[in-house]
Amino acid sequence: MAKQDTNEAPAKKPNKVIPIILGILLLGGAIFGVKEYIYYSKHVDTDDAQVDGDISPVVARVGGYVDSIYFEDNQHVTKDQVLVKIDPRDYKVKLEQALSAQVGAGASANVSQSQISSTASNSAVAKAGVVSAQARLDKVSKDYERFANLVKDGSITQQQFDQAKSDLEVAQANLNAAKDQYRAALQQVGTTRDQLKVSTTGVNQRQVDVDYAKLQLSYTDVKAPASGVASKKNVQLGQLVQAGQTLFSIVNDNSIYVTANFKETQLEKIKNGLKVNIEVDAYPDLKVEGTVYNFSPATGAKFSLLPPDNATGNFVKVVQRVPVKIKINANKDVLDKLRPGMSVNVSVITQD
Repeated sequence: MAKQDTNEAPAKKPNKVIPIILGILLLGGAIFGVKEYIYYSKHVDTDDAQVDGDISPVVARVGGYVDSIYFEDNQHVTKDQVLVKIDPRDYKVKLEQALSAQVGAGASANVSQSQISSTASNSAVAKAGVVSAQARLDKVSKDYERFANLVKDGSITQQQFDQAKSDLEVAQANLNAAKDQYRAALQQVGTTRDQLKVSTTGVNQRQVDVDYAKLQLSYTDVKAPASGVASKKNVQLGQLVQAGQTLFSIVNDNSIYVTANFKETQLEKIKNGLKVNIEVDAYPDLKVEGTVYNFSPATGAKFSLLPPDNATGNFVKVVQRVPVKIKINANKDVLDKLRPGMSVNVSVITQD
């Protein structure tokens, strides 16, 4: 019988560290997963967002040489503040020309008005002439009728009757002439009234020219369209600017908001009025709150310079993004720190 080896090594005990570590990792992963599930069940997040604002480009409405500049780049300005002045001398001359033409048109209208008074007086005289000629004709007609009866019984001579007949013809001719003169006088009154209308139209036109010249002159003072910070100054003293040329831009006060581009699959839970948490990359410790304000009527791709046309070739479905405007609920100190173009992360709270 073989002798038992008394030097055999004892059996190793199982290592319990690895199962413990795996258990801790699984527990931690489960806790993390549950927390993420709970979070995303109540929030919709995106990092495709940035600060936006209303930027007003200021353009020259009239051309000319820049006479004065009253602001510096990145300076705060107020609405209707004169920031650039264009040399106004040419426009002052045009205004003086318009005013002179207006005076001439007014004088022409006064002359036409005087002519109306004069022709009206002439027509009254002509009308009186018609009345007088009619009365003369009536008298001569009665004399002619009497002489016609008297000549039959020989009470008057043939010469007297011929004279009465001649007087009747002359009276009738005088009446016709008086009527023609009266009609001519009335036509002259009508013509003069038409001339007055033309003159009045000329006066109105000259007034329009004066108003336009004044408006053009006022445009030589380039004013701020809104209160804000002037930037991108693109004008220098003595520079010749053209009408429609952009001189600078103004980032309007109280116009800062956030544009967040959410995936179309995220929009189901997002509604107007929901609370939003905003984290600004430039200020990590700055906590800003906002509210969902409205949605873009189309995806960002549709507003691009060359929108995709899925009907022209192979189709690859791509999740589109829809811009959502978020109104910032913050005081002026916070808004002053934000600049259009800054990157932000937004989280829409869909459930309290």
